[in-house]
Amino acid sequence: MKKREWLIVILPLLATWLVDRVTKSWAASLTEAHTVGPFSFILHHNHGAMLGLFSDLPAVLRIVSLSTGGAFLLCTYALIQYLLPIKSLTLRSGLSILIGGIIGNVTDRIIWGYVVDFIIIGKGSWMSPAFNLADALQWVGYILIIFIIIREGDKIWPEYNARRQYWVNFTFQIKYCFILMGVGLSLTLISLVFSYTFLRVTIQELVGNNLQLMHKFLTPFIITYAIICIAFCAILFSVGRVISHRIAGPLFAFERYLKEILEGTAKPLKLRNGDEFQHLEELAEQVRLRLLAIKRERMINVVEFDESVSTKTAKPTE
Repeated sequence: MKKREWLIVILPLLATWLVDRVTKSWAASLTEAHTVGPFSFILHHNHGAMLGLFSDLPAVLRIVSLSTGGAFLLCTYALIQYLLPIKSLTLRSGLSILIGGIIGNVTDRIIWGYVVDFIIIGKGSWMSPAFNLADALQWVGYILIIFIIIREGDKIWPEYNARRQYWVNFTFQIKYCFILMGVGLSLTLISLVFSYTFLRVTIQELVGNNLQLMHKFLTPFIITYAIICIAFCAILFSVGRVISHRIAGPLFAFERYLKEILEGTAKPLKLRNGDEFQHLEELAEQVRLRLLAIKRERMINVVEFDESVSTKTAKPTE
């Protein structure tokens, strides 16, 4: 996509996050309920996830895991935007609005340890759970994504662009995947040593060498970190397979094209959307045209040679 199109895709994310921060800053100063029609504005601190889920978990496990999960989703969002084979600005903008709302709530957990909810719909016997603008905008993102999937599902991955074989060059691709996983594991190991040591020293400074309290806080941290690490490695392996296929696939197709063109059975080289080395299509066409030109030149030379030989060997008639 062009830079202008990427700007259109990224702006909804930034706008959603900014609007969420402004409205929550206003809501944080509420000291009493305000009612406007069916809407009531009441400050509420949500210590869990959506609709208060997981609020009973220990604070270390809850805050750290939910915050890290949000950062994890942000990285996943970037990968999806990169790996999508079609432009579809509506789909990409829907993803941006969705992740913008999620990051808005993640920012709350990082800063305050809870999410600020302040909107309630309804009165009396029927009232909605408290939510915020980020939650509402997330549903806008969901609706856009579902709408595009229903309307243009066949275009998200066209039939002609389908991958019949992921492991085109198994040795290269599996090596690429493990290298990517190795880099990821190295970074997570460095992060684990730093964060675990920092957390352990901090707890010791606050409560002394209390093994029970240290076990209470450090065990959930290790479990959460291990789960995130396993999920991270699985995603890295999957992403490595896709990206390595985009590298190995065009090279494999170009090699096959060269063999076919030497045999005289080559068809025009056509790469999939999103593959690397798209210039190979143009190079393949140049090779084909050049070989045709050489073939024509040889045929002309042969014809001229045959004519000259025939002229020299012909006997004059009287």
